[in-house]
Amino acid sequence: MTQTAAATTAWPLHRTCPMSQPPALAAFRDGPPRQVLLRGDQPAWLITRYADVRQALADPRLSVDDQHPNWPNRLLFPVPPRAVSFWRMDPPEHGTYRKMVAAEFTAHRTQALRPLLQSITDELLDEMAAMPKPVDFHSAFALPLPCIAIARIFGVPDEDMSEFKANTSALLNQQEPKKAVQAFLATTAYLDELARAKEREPKDDLLSRLVVNFVRPGQLSHDDLVAMARLMLVAGHETTANQIALSIFTLLDRPEVLAELRADPRLLTPVVDELLRYWSIAQDNVVRLATEDLSIGDSLIAAGDAVVISVPGANHDEAVFPDAADLDIHRDNSRHLAFGHGPHFCPGGPLARTELEIAITSVFRRFPDLRLAVGRDQVPVHTDTLVYGLECLPVTW
Repeated sequence: MTQTAAATTAWPLHRTCPMSQPPALAAFRDGPPRQVLLRGDQPAWLITRYADVRQALADPRLSVDDQHPNWPNRLLFPVPPRAVSFWRMDPPEHGTYRKMVAAEFTAHRTQALRPLLQSITDELLDEMAAMPKPVDFHSAFALPLPCIAIARIFGVPDEDMSEFKANTSALLNQQEPKKAVQAFLATTAYLDELARAKEREPKDDLLSRLVVNFVRPGQLSHDDLVAMARLMLVAGHETTANQIALSIFTLLDRPEVLAELRADPRLLTPVVDELLRYWSIAQDNVVRLATEDLSIGDSLIAAGDAVVISVPGANHDEAVFPDAADLDIHRDNSRHLAFGHGPHFCPGGPLARTELEIAITSVFRRFPDLRLAVGRDQVPVHTDTLVYGLECLPVTW
């Protein structure tokens, strides 16, 4: 390890407003893997170039098992074994558990969910239309849409939604460890009881199907069912909520792009892909630990070394995406890594993409005069969570 630099717990570093780029971004992004300091002065390799990131994401010598010594834990509390299900499992166990839910989130299955997603979207836009202006778009629409969607898919009752949203958001907080721990325990207790209710009386939802297909035959324990549900429910809405808010903000800030999209709805797919590439909200929560010596980008990473894989760095690699700091809906962005790469490619990617498409189309159809209620530089950003996003998005029409 030849180079050490201080790093904050969030990536990109020190972004002060949504469209700003931190001065350190290019320095970290354009070079080979280097050593940085994480929270507690833990050294870790930071991998940022596109080719290096793809290699790292697919290399089986980089383990996702969070029980390894020297694991670069990005949460503010020790993670119990198997607490985040297959997200922190290596092959072959990872594949066994991932397959249990993957079939529910294929592109084909997600298309079948469109009527449900459109119905939730329309309900939220009706409610938003009745609110006094300006409206916080993030809390009124961006956050509840994916939360309600994934909760209904899993069978979480609507009356529990408010508490569920509060706990899952607090769980990812990087500034208040006590609240994060309390949220983790509360979410676990809630899902434990919900899973037991489904075990007693299965219904027509994903949690019930997991009970019938895997718990009852003995392929999945109750505790692993709870962990799997917690992973999918938290990951299934927090990331998409922030991406929706950032996407609407971007289109409001770039009226020429919005005008192109309105003139040609066929641009929706490249617009969504470019927004996913541009924001890359995963920050620095894609982490690994080397189980063997290996080389990435001419740097020797030793067995036992912690590794941080920067998806934002890869998606802003100028060698692959020229003028990467610009939003260009006409570029070839099909190779972006917003949903990852390799065996741990995000299983919820098709659902997130569908939610984004429906949200963008429906919001601007319902509110053709939607605009920011504050200056672009006054929109506050999160600096204390594992998923980059906005604190709020004031809009009017």
